[in-house]
Formats: sequence, C-alpha cells, structure tokens
Amino acid sequence: MQRRTFLEFLGKGAAGYLLVPGMLGGCRQQAVNPAASAYRIKPLMPSVADELQLAEGLSSQMLIRWGDPINATEKFGFNNDFTCFLPLEANNSEEGILWVNHEYVDARFVSNCPSLESKTAEQVHEEQLAVGGSLLRVKKTAEGYWEVAPNHPLNRRVHGLTEIPFNWPEPIAGSRKAIGTLANCSGGLTPWGTILTCEENYDQFYGEHDPLTGAFKLSGDDQGWHRYHDFPPEHYGWVVEVDPRTGESVKHVALGRCAHECATVHQLSDGRLVVYTGDDANDEHLYKFISSVPGSLSEGTLYAANLETGIWEAVEHSRPELREEFADQTDVLVRLRLSAKRVGATPLDRPEDIEIDPLTGHVLVALTNNYPKGNYYGSILKIIEENGDYAALRFSHETYLTGGEQTGFACPDNMAFDPRGNLWFTSDISGNKLNSGPYAALGNNGLYIVLREGEQAGQVLQVASGPVHAELTGPWFSPDGRSLFLSVQHPGEYSESAENPSSHWPDGGNSMPKPAVVVLSGPLLDELSASMA
Repeated sequence: MQRRTFLEFLGKGAAGYLLVPGMLGGCRQQAVNPAASAYRIKPLMPSVADELQLAEGLSSQMLIRWGDPINATEKFGFNNDFTCFLPLEANNSEEGILWVNHEYVDARFVSNCPSLESKTAEQVHEEQLAVGGSLLRVKKTAEGYWEVAPNHPLNRRVHGLTEIPFNWPEPIAGSRKAIGTLANCSGGLTPWGTILTCEENYDQFYGEHDPLTGAFKLSGDDQGWHRYHDFPPEHYGWVVEVDPRTGESVKHVALGRCAHECATVHQLSDGRLVVYTGDDANDEHLYKFISSVPGSLSEGTLYAANLETGIWEAVEHSRPELREEFADQTDVLVRLRLSAKRVGATPLDRPEDIEIDPLTGHVLVALTNNYPKGNYYGSILKIIEENGDYAALRFSHETYLTGGEQTGFACPDNMAFDPRGNLWFTSDISGNKLNSGPYAALGNNGLYIVLREGEQAGQVLQVASGPVHAELTGPWFSPDGRSLFLSVQHPGEYSESAENPSSHWPDGGNSMPKPAVVVLSGPLLDELSASMA
C-alpha cells in the first residue's frame, strides 16, 4: 500500500480522545493530539533469530514468566496473551494491577506429557491450573524497573477450575455456572474498570456439539480434557468479566458464544454500552452488542455485520429466520455461529482484535488471514458507523490489503493506539508457516508501528521481532505511554520434543522455552509520549 493511501485509510483528523484506565475502578478520557516528532525510527529488518530483538531506542525488561510464583500457592500461567494495566490512582503510570490472559497449554512443557494418549487425570489438573488469567500487583521502582509485588493480597489466579456463574436468566446446558475459563485470547476493559477476557478456541478442551445435528465432535487440536471431565462445551466460548480487586468473575451470555478474540467497549453519552467482538475463525463474523439500559452487559441486542448491505443485523429469536430452527434466545446465543449465518452476516477472514481510532472514531478490525481462500497476508477493515454514532445500525466500510513482502509484515492481529494516536500492531503468522512459502522473506512474528505525523508518517515500521515460533501479543500502554506491556507467547511451539526445543528463549543455553511478559521502554517511547495534552 502506498504511504498516502494508508494515511487516508487511517484518517488524519482533529484531536480526539482515548479511553484509558484512570484508576482502579474507573476509566478516563485522555486527549489525543497527534504531533510530529523529530525522532526517526530505524526499523528492524526481518529476523529468524531466537531472541526478542528491538529497534534502536527501545529496551525490554522481563516482568514475569511461566511458572513464576505470584503468591504462596499459585504460579503464573502458560501462554500469556492479552494484558491490561489498571492504575491504582488516577494519572499514576507507575503502580497498579496487571491482568494477563493465559490461552492454552503445550502438554510437553506444562505437564510433561509427550502424547495425548498417555495423558492422566493428574496431568489434566495441572493443565487446568495453567490457563485462564493472572492478576498481578505491579510497580515501577525508583531505578526504573518494573516488578511484581511478591505475595501481595491482590495477586491471584482465575483458571480452568474456577467456578464462574452465567449472567443470564436461564441455565446454560443445565447449569447456572461453569467450571473454569479457558482459551483466553484477547480482551477489553469496561468503563468501571473491570477486565473482559475472551474465550477463543474453547473446542480444544471439552470438544463441541455440531450446531445442526448436536453430535459431539473433537477439535483437531484436542487437549483431551473431556476424557476426565464431562463439562458441557456450551459452558465455554463466552466473554468473561473479572473484577481485578477480588477476582470475582461472570460469563456474559448476551454477548454470544463463539471463538471470541476481544471485547472492545464504548460508552454512549446516555450511559449505554456498545461492545465490538469478532469470531476468530475462517469465514466467521463481526458482532456488536448495544445495551438497552446504561452500564449493562446483559440487557440489550446483539448484532452481526452484513458488509454487503452495510447493516448490523439483529441476532434475535423473534426474527422469522430464527424462530423455527432455534428454541429461544438462549439457543440463538449458544449456537451463535449458525444463527448469525441465518440472518445474513458476512463471512470474514478471521476477525481478531478491534480498536477504536481515537483520532477519527473509526472502528478498526484486524482480519488476520484466510488460508483456504488464498488470503495469506490479511487485511485491516475500517468500519465507519453512520453519522459517527456507535449505536447506529448502518455503516460503511473500507478494506485494504496491508500485508506482504512489499510492506514487510503479514497477518495483523492485536492492535493498540498509544497516547498520541499512533497505531501499533502485532503479527500472527502461524509458527508452522513462519519463514516459508508466502512468508519466506518476512522473518519471525513482530511488533509494528504506523506514525500519524512526521517524516515517517504512514510507513509500516517494525520495532520488535520475536523468538523462534513465538507470537508477540497483548500490547498495552501505561497511561503516560512510556511503558508498553507485551506478551511473548509460545516460543518453541513447534519443537520436535521437550528435550529438543526449537527455542531457548528467554534464558538461553539449553533451557526450556517459557512464555513471558516483558515491558518495553526507552527513548523511542519517551519521545513519542512527550508533550502530550
């Protein structure tokens, strides 16, 4: 894509506002004023090295890794993904609570299980404790280093055995609560300062029921947990709200059941909520929930996007297309993928992260790829709500192919806007496809920035490269923009065996690879954050 075209795609408007955590228990609007910087970024070249490489002006600090203790009885989970930093006090960028998702396990590393057939109930139990999420009390020391406060009362885990109720008037698969949260990919933040963590590829754990026949089926990446637990598949695939102060959690049925990647919340002027979420699978859909009362994640209507007509289609049992095939609204939401197709939702190329541009108000959706359809590089979809109203039921959209050798990246995934409105995003090339085929010249997965102003505006600049087979995920800025929390997920995922790993990050030598959270800082972030309004 040409630089000018990309700038037009992003839009360059007047100063906007970014919703950021103001303090634990609430958010605030922060003014966003794009401004040119004299700092020139020297981007990285593609790399296949087994290390976290950073552009000049950035440095990284290890915050926590898989297996590190967080209190007397619990450890940091595996395959960390989404992160969210919540200050303890307004405008405090150096002390707070960090939430971290834990998506799935690699049994060879987590439970020392070399094959699915040999997995025991005890090993499954160990794996159940490794997914979900971690709450960490973090602070920045006088020397400028971030640390997790050891054994702090706020340090706790939510995991695959935590009992979590459903926020819905009817039971789900015969129960009003689920055992555990799992497949936690990306997420979101509510205006009142709670975490939304999203259950994505839930079928890997307890299987799934065919939406048409009801027959039980297993995922190609089955973890085998169903052999020891008969937890209903319908208890997973939800958006889960977590209170960072207590760990208390609830699953929100009104947002529907699918492979949720994220849940991005916008609060309307009357207090009602709009929540955008995508279903991260080939030919699945983009959704928007609009609450009918202020501050509710249970009362309202879920819509699916029809890009051909530019209409948000209501996914409601009262519709003729759904009345005969679905028993009630609960059934509609449980079998969301099928009900969305019945109302005419447009199949998309793995809708992953969703962010609202603070400068233009447009809704950006990362469409990662669609291998069966020959879309190897992915795209970014821009949704423009009618009259700039997030509660509108009509929209327009634009799609641009942004990946490829020419632009130096492929498969956009997680996105974040810094306090100056610059766009940051990570890539998600599958580990078994890295550095081969259409991705041969692109190197390992990375972190990229697109500046809004200055000499390099509109260029896609790589500022980090991950270790072998790893994916960089969950970028989240401190309110002042000077610290960037970042997950390094699944290094060495496609290792031949636990004894012969393809990655030894982060400890090097002959060590076992470990997912971890790092914090990026340095002159580059200092400069981009300077003179903020």
